Amino acid sequence: MRTRTRRSRMTAVGATAALGMGLLTGCSGGTGPGKPDREITVWSQENLPDRVAATQRIIDGFEKKTGVKVHLVGVDEGQMPQLIMSAAASGRLPDVIGAAPMGQTWQMYSNGLLNTDIPRQIVKKLDPGTFDKNALQLTSDGKVNLGVPSDAWLQLLVYRKDDFAKAGLGKPDTYSKLVKAAKKLTTKGHDGVSAATDPSDVFTSQSFESLALANNCQLVDGHGKVTLDSPQCVKAFHTYDQLAREYGAPGTQTVDSTRATYFAGRSSMMIWSSFLLDELAGLRKDALPSCPQCDGKDKQFLADNTGIVTALKGAEGDKAAQFGEITSWVTTKTAETDASREFIEYMMGSGYESWFGQAPEGKIPVRRGTAAEPEKYMAAWRHSKIGVGERKPLDEVYSPQVLDQLAGGIGDLRRWGIEQGEGALVGATNGELPVPKAIGSMTAGQTSPREASREAEEEVAALKKSLQ
Repeated sequence: MRTRTRRSRMTAVGATAALGMGLLTGCSGGTGPGKPDREITVWSQENLPDRVAATQRIIDGFEKKTGVKVHLVGVDEGQMPQLIMSAAASGRLPDVIGAAPMGQTWQMYSNGLLNTDIPRQIVKKLDPGTFDKNALQLTSDGKVNLGVPSDAWLQLLVYRKDDFAKAGLGKPDTYSKLVKAAKKLTTKGHDGVSAATDPSDVFTSQSFESLALANNCQLVDGHGKVTLDSPQCVKAFHTYDQLAREYGAPGTQTVDSTRATYFAGRSSMMIWSSFLLDELAGLRKDALPSCPQCDGKDKQFLADNTGIVTALKGAEGDKAAQFGEITSWVTTKTAETDASREFIEYMMGSGYESWFGQAPEGKIPVRRGTAAEPEKYMAAWRHSKIGVGERKPLDEVYSPQVLDQLAGGIGDLRRWGIEQGEGALVGATNGELPVPKAIGSMTAGQTSPREASREAEEEVAALKKSLQ
C-alpha cells in the first residue's frame, strides 16, 4: 500500500524529472559493481515531501559520519517498474533503493538487477536473530537475501466498538462474524462495511487478498498453477461481494471514499491499512474524522471507539491470516559495494529509529533490536510520535493491546505467490490489476462471484505465461 492505497494520495517527488534532467549523477553504469568513488544514489519510495526531508536529515548524519556522498531521489511506487527498466537500459541504475515492496523486489531479482551479496553480508553482520523470522523468509529466495527487510504495514479490519456493543456483536475476526455484523449494522443511510471496489487501483486487490488469505485462497499452488478459481477463492469472492455490494455503499468505492465513509460515521467497519491510525486519532488536518461525535472537543473519539482485527479466519482457512507489506533496502547489480553496505547498515542501525519514526503507524520495524538490546527498536517504535502538525506518541494514543496486535501481526503475515516463489508474477499483477477488474465487475452486478474468480484466474494465468 505504498501508493494511494496505504494512505492518502501521494505525489512523486521529481522521479521522472530526475531521470530526464540528469540528476542521477551518482548512478553507476555497466553491469558490475560501481567504482569505489564513495558517492551513491539512493531512490526512496518514501516520496512524500515531509518523508523526503526526514530521510535527508538522516542522510546528513550518515554523510558527516562516513564521508560518503548520497544523492537522494524520491520515487513514486507506481512509476518504479518503468523507471527501473529505463535506468537499467541506459546503464544508470541507482545504487540503493529504499522502501521497496516485495513484488517489486522479486521483479528486479527475476530480471537480474539486484546485488544479493550485499544484503546477505548486512543481515549476517546485524545478526539474523534480531530480525523477525517471517520477514526474513518473505524477503528471501531460499537462502538468498533479496534485500534487507526494514519495516512493515498491515492491512486491518477496523470496526466501531460502540456500534458492535449496542448490537450485541462480537469481534468480527471470522467470515461468519464479519458477514453477520455487516448485515445487522446495515440500515437506511448507514453501511455495515466500507470495502474497495475500484477496478483501477491495487488497493482493491490488497483489500480482497486480505480476505482471501483468511480462507486459504491462493494466487498459485505449490506447483505454480494459478488457483483463483478454487472453491476457497470462489467463497472469498462471494463473501467480498456480500460485504461490498450488499452491505456497502453503492457505486465504485475507492481508497478515499471508504475512509471518508467510516470517518463520517456512516459505516461500522472498514478494510484499510495501518497507515490509517494517525488520521483515525485526528492527527492529520487533511483527513480528520467527521462523525457526529467527532466535534473537535474529543479528537480521539473515533480512535477510542475503534477496534482492530489483524488476522482474519475464513470458513475454509487452516488458521487466521494477515495481509500486509514488508519493505526492504535493496542494492542493484551496479551498486558501489562498500558505500552501499555502509549506508544500509546505518539506516538499520544509527538511523533506524528516525527512519521508521517518519510514520510509525505504517512502518512497524521488523528488526526488533540488537543482540545486546533485543527489544530496543520495538520499544522506540511504541514511543514514536504519529501525526502531521500535531504529533503524539503512538503509545499515548493506542493501548498496549493494540500495539501488541500490530507488532505480532508481522509474524502472521502472508502474501499471494511470495512463498511459492512467484514474486515476479505478484509484481506483474500489481501492474495489470486482474483481480480489481474482476472485483469491480462483480460488485457492479455484471458478473457472479464464480464468474469473477474464473475471469481473474484466466487473466493471471495468461500473465504468468507471458512471463515465461
